[in-house]
Amino acid sequence: QVQLVESGGGLVQAGGSLRLSCTASGRTFSNDAVGWFRQAPGKERQFVAASTWTLSITRYADSVKGRFIISRDNTKNTVDLQMNSLKAEETALYYCAAGRLLGMTMRGDYWGQGTQVTVSS
Repeated sequence: QVQLVESGGGLVQAGGSLRLSCTASGRTFSNDAVGWFRQAPGKERQFVAASTWTLSITRYADSVKGRFIISRDNTKNTVDLQMNSLKAEETALYYCAAGRLLGMTMRGDYWGQGTQVTVSS
């Protein structure tokens, strides 16, 4: 079992930045990837970014490449998502997931509860 808890969401103006953190506990090394998804009201869950636990492989959705960066803080056992140049349409509930890389995305086997990101225009 893997437990994931997200933090760092909030309200930001368009063009601003936010940093999300995902604290992982449990059998984290039994999974080979950790990443982020988002879901806006009335829309399907969308892949955002993922990496292997060692950050040797990273994946980003085309829409966030060059603006979002996934990283890991080994001292805190967190996986962070730095989001820059945010757009109003990126308002969504952001979820941390642990699972497997799957081509250019990932399969989430474990999920956090989500953290709300609201980008005002």
